[in-house]
Amino acid sequence: MTAGLPPDTPATPSSRPSTHTVLYDPDGQLGAELPLDREPYESLIKAVLAWSCPDTLAIRDYHQIALQLTGHARAVAAELRTRADQLPKSSGPRALADLVLREAEDQLFPLPEGTMHCVQARARTVRALYERLDRLEATPAAQ
Repeated sequence: MTAGLPPDTPATPSSRPSTHTVLYDPDGQLGAELPLDREPYESLIKAVLAWSCPDTLAIRDYHQIALQLTGHARAVAAELRTRADQLPKSSGPRALADLVLREAEDQLFPLPEGTMHCVQARARTVRALYERLDRLEATPAAQ
């Protein structure tokens, strides 16, 4: 068995050296242990929200950024859900986290579009998730 491949996948030699590693993670367990890489996304969000002209980028670039922000929003939402689930069901901070998570899911449900408006909406969603996560982390667990 070759590391990173499913058990039934044969390892074949390649004439070119690989420049990347493909990981087999059908259960999504690898990402669960990795910390969020927040700083580059905060910089991206700041830049995206500063745009005022819809012709700033090509449609494919908007689409790629929207995909990046969507993936990161889902990672932040998963972290927020984990933290919120540790609070009592009747607590105010958990209710607010649940509300932000529902709103984020509504924003992230449609497929991303290649528009400035879509990218900025995704950026605002990531920002809202981080704000709620920060407030939840600042809240004592006893509440």
